[in-house]
Amino acid sequence: REKIANMARQVEATQSWLEVVTHQMNTMSSKDQRERLGGPLALLKAQATKTFEYCAREAAQIFGGLAYTRGGQGEKVERLYREVRALAIPAGSEEIMLDLGVRQALKRSNL
Repeated sequence: REKIANMARQVEATQSWLEVVTHQMNTMSSKDQRERLGGPLALLKAQATKTFEYCAREAAQIFGGLAYTRGGQGEKVERLYREVRALAIPAGSEEIMLDLGVRQALKRSNL
């Protein structure tokens, strides 16, 4: 139960952040979006990737040996666990997203 609770906690936090950023995108002008949301979006992508990786790993732990079979009860867990990195890379690696987010934050804070 603890693994499921921790997975739910991370997913809920990431979902909440996504909703906040989506609201900002819907209410800001295009100019403000370009100036203010690049960094937060990069950090959100990194957070979502980390959450997905964590949930895939924990689900594999819960399913045990079944998580390594390509059929049966663990089929979906096996596929997600196998493809998690491939799904995370196309929009930029985690390191690049974190760097972009920090650079944008520093730029906006004038440090």
